[in-house]
Amino acid sequence: MLTLLSAMYLVVRTASAQAEPIRVLVTGAAGQIAYSLLYSIAKGDVFGKDQPIILVLLDITPMLPVLDGVVMELQDCALPLLREVIPTDKVEVGFKDLDAAILVGSMPRKEGMERKDLLKANVAIFKTQGEALEKYAKKTVKVLVVGNPANTNCLIASKSAPSIPKENFSCLTRLDHNRARSQVAIRVGVPSDSVKNVIIWGNHSSTQYPDVHHAIVNNHGKEMSGFDAVNDESWLKGDFITTVQQRGAAVIKARKLSSAMSAAKAICDHMRDIWFGTPDGEWVSMGIYSTGNSYGVPDDLMYSFPVMIKNKTWKVVDGLSINDFSRGKMDGTAAELVEERDTALTFLGA
Repeated sequence: MLTLLSAMYLVVRTASAQAEPIRVLVTGAAGQIAYSLLYSIAKGDVFGKDQPIILVLLDITPMLPVLDGVVMELQDCALPLLREVIPTDKVEVGFKDLDAAILVGSMPRKEGMERKDLLKANVAIFKTQGEALEKYAKKTVKVLVVGNPANTNCLIASKSAPSIPKENFSCLTRLDHNRARSQVAIRVGVPSDSVKNVIIWGNHSSTQYPDVHHAIVNNHGKEMSGFDAVNDESWLKGDFITTVQQRGAAVIKARKLSSAMSAAKAICDHMRDIWFGTPDGEWVSMGIYSTGNSYGVPDDLMYSFPVMIKNKTWKVVDGLSINDFSRGKMDGTAAELVEERDTALTFLGA
């Protein structure tokens, strides 16, 4: 019996070892988020320990010398799953036959820049990248937008790739989700994995709504609601929310750089859950296409919802009770997204 099991194991291992490489694109690949991200992807933390990877690194032409250094470092890591690294500044190379696209690069807000000018610049970028996905990528490609304003950039990319299902596009609110989870864990005095089912509603901006009303905390062996575990409603409805909303700015103020390490970790969490699914009974937050949802969120937005994932397909967690406090917060962040969308669409048609 042992011999048979051993033989079966060897067959499975051999089959796994011969798996076809998947093509994974990271844009803004010479930047600091990508620098924290690429090693985790290449060593198998995201797409699996037996999944060979072809990493495609796209950035603007002036960043190609820096990208060469990143390629050298990846080569020097001697990672067995990393079959090829392709640095490029050309979309026809970067988006060809992709299985996954992680769109990190975007135009950052510069001092004195109006929000509408920032939107206009990013509409141009994500229209081009959406058109490249449409023209060159696989129709099954999973697209994660990280570059800000992430929700609206994601919407523009999806509208520019009409033959790729809207469900294949998502934007990153997992960093906010992880921040919320960690803040509750610190407050209660438990590890972060003892907190589950927090929710980020809406926009990845300072209007986002971190919601603990449905969270569950394993408080030293006893499972209880997030509100009961924290036992401080004023904190949960006040400082907790503003801490999560403004955490990115706080990191920049302290480091003089944006939150690259935690953003990279959140990207890995997000893509790994798409690939392998969420644990039974648990949900995560991600910005997804809003259409016909049960929470009264306007259609045609990329809005962060609680989702469960199975077979690389997400499903919104329906039927959660929403009180008046939550409704006001959810509507507020939706209003911001509607305004962003409407402004962006005027540029898209220009």
